[in-house]
Amino acid sequence: MDNTIVAFVNIFTMITEVMIWGLIVWAISSWLVAFNVVNTRNRFVSGVLDALDKIYGPMVRPIRRILPDFGGIDLSPLVLWLLLRGLQMLVPALVLDSTRLPQ
Repeated sequence: MDNTIVAFVNIFTMITEVMIWGLIVWAISSWLVAFNVVNTRNRFVSGVLDALDKIYGPMVRPIRRILPDFGGIDLSPLVLWLLLRGLQMLVPALVLDSTRLPQ
């Protein structure tokens, strides 16, 4: 197997892992803001929350349109997490299996 393909698969896995951890931080921080645990008047906190919103907001927006209303419970980050984990398992398997050509 070509080392370049394995390297790209590893990079893809690392990127999706970082995205998953960022999603977890975004979801927890949104809960902390909702329960007034975090002071959003702090410029640093406000900047971090704004950056996370700009990254993950567009990703969950289509999911929110599809999901039914659960009355204040937002399950779109959970659905995005499941999609990212699925991609993290599926894409490397497909890429590595496609490189194993019959000899």
